[in-house]
Amino acid sequence: MLYLKTKLAFWKLFACAQLLAFFLSLSIYSEAQDTVSIYPGKIPNSRHVQAARPVRPAAAGMVYAVTHPMLEVFLPEKSTAGGSAVIICPGGSYKVLTYEAEGVRTAKAFAKNGIAAFVLQYRLPDDSLMIDKKIGPLQDAQQAIKFVREHALQWGLDVKKVGIMGFSAGGHLAATAATHFQQTYIENEGHTDLRPAFVILVYPVISMQEGLTHADSRRNLLGAMPLKETVDYFSNELQVNANTPPAYITHAGDDKLVDVDNSIQFYESLRHANVPAELHVFPKGGHGFVLRERPEEWMQPIFKWMTTNGLLGH
Repeated sequence: MLYLKTKLAFWKLFACAQLLAFFLSLSIYSEAQDTVSIYPGKIPNSRHVQAARPVRPAAAGMVYAVTHPMLEVFLPEKSTAGGSAVIICPGGSYKVLTYEAEGVRTAKAFAKNGIAAFVLQYRLPDDSLMIDKKIGPLQDAQQAIKFVREHALQWGLDVKKVGIMGFSAGGHLAATAATHFQQTYIENEGHTDLRPAFVILVYPVISMQEGLTHADSRRNLLGAMPLKETVDYFSNELQVNANTPPAYITHAGDDKLVDVDNSIQFYESLRHANVPAELHVFPKGGHGFVLRERPEEWMQPIFKWMTTNGLLGH
């Protein structure tokens, strides 16, 4: 009798464990599977080697400091995975990262649609932390592309379908990675391709030119009085060529913070270089409209664009 009770208790416990595992398997793809450091060794262009990770207050959903750049990994279910991946650069004027709303929320939507997503915690320009703050974020973007491609087999990815996405100042970073990949700012002994397969830009800062740029983003990245050649170099509408990757751009026409002409001029540069590009301008929404809308309300055209351009599926 004791044996039967013990056996029954065991099977009840086993059934509970199986049920718990089932529910965990249902929810695992709505949360990050891992957070990984993108630099296996010394962080380039860094004045200090610190053990601290980025400060990420849960309540605010913002990242205020990054000393060790990281990727937070969101993988789709294997049954829906198509091998495509996107590295997401949250915005925040190169002063802060709007991490949860632009990064994590967007990554979850990609994963639900079969696309692996990696939210990049990139270094924010800071003279006290970097030897040359202008190139710090670009180094991290290039390293993220390199890291994801070098681990593509592990995550079931197609190295030819790894793209980059950015919001606001993060859009400037993504556009910089898409137009400056021929200049390598990181160690790349294996010559991993640093050209993103595609770029997705959401209300992006594109230009550093007076009258068009977002003043705070320019000052935080380039300093108070940058040289003209530096301004031109980081004005991405001036750096487009025929090898720039295909682009999807979206912006609101009534954006009072980052003028929609940033997106329009970048689109025009792409068009004249015969680079496939799609531009969606909403009449209203202001800056940061994704903070107020659910991902499914503004991301469906992105998935359609990726499908049309052969960026989904192996």
